[in-house]
Amino acid sequence: MTDSNDPGGAYDPATEGAETAFSDKMSYSDYLGLSRILTAQSPLSDAPDELLFIIQHQTSELWMKLMLHELHGARQAIIDDHMPEAMKLLARVSRIMEQLNSAWDVLRTMTPSDYTRFRDALGASSGFQSLQYRLIEYALGNRNEAMIRPHEHDPESVALLREELDRPSLYQVVLSFARRRGFDVPDEITATPAGEPHREVAEIMELWRIVYSDPSAHWALYEVGEKLVDLEDYFRRWRFNHVTTVERVIGFKRGTGGTGGVSYLKRMLEVELFPELWHVRTVL
Repeated sequence: MTDSNDPGGAYDPATEGAETAFSDKMSYSDYLGLSRILTAQSPLSDAPDELLFIIQHQTSELWMKLMLHELHGARQAIIDDHMPEAMKLLARVSRIMEQLNSAWDVLRTMTPSDYTRFRDALGASSGFQSLQYRLIEYALGNRNEAMIRPHEHDPESVALLREELDRPSLYQVVLSFARRRGFDVPDEITATPAGEPHREVAEIMELWRIVYSDPSAHWALYEVGEKLVDLEDYFRRWRFNHVTTVERVIGFKRGTGGTGGVSYLKRMLEVELFPELWHVRTVL
């Protein structure tokens, strides 16, 4: 018989008090719902790389779920003037975006011939139709009601998108915070939830010029400004990685969802979420 205390013997975790019987206890798999998660991949072809494609997109959706959770928390914390909490949550959002960016590195190992083997099985499905991605864009201020149309077949999705459009964007709550700190913010910028993407406003540029000219005097706004720049920096990288991955795999073919593929994604690279925060660098 092997002595479990002998370094050369077989290790038995029970000797250190580890639970090994779970007939009446919650296990790791139970807590995480792994039986549901690990059986949620259903390839429609015999192409080996379809599993990679499915898992990459499913894990990205899980990260986006967390990202929405943290964005909602950060937005509420700013409304409540709980800025340290908001800073922590916005920093976490940027780290989530870093994970989403890294996922493209794995997907880029799929070659055009690999993808061709199962592309037809996707039908008209496309990442363009991601509800959570659209909710993230709306929360960050890139609001376009036309983007609700791909979800009109699902009333619950439409309701979630409309609910988000009824909230002020993240940038709007930051600018409302700036007003509470005594800065001149035009009423029309924050009075009602934004219904379209934010465009540069002279008064907002001046606000950030003052903040960035003397960070120590306006530290809370300076810190949140930099957190927004961090977030958009990662978001831009995500879009760029998306473009290059698509171009690498399908070239300039039209996307499965009917968009122009690379041409559509390149237009998205021009979107600025917080334009004054980027342009203020030029005037400092």
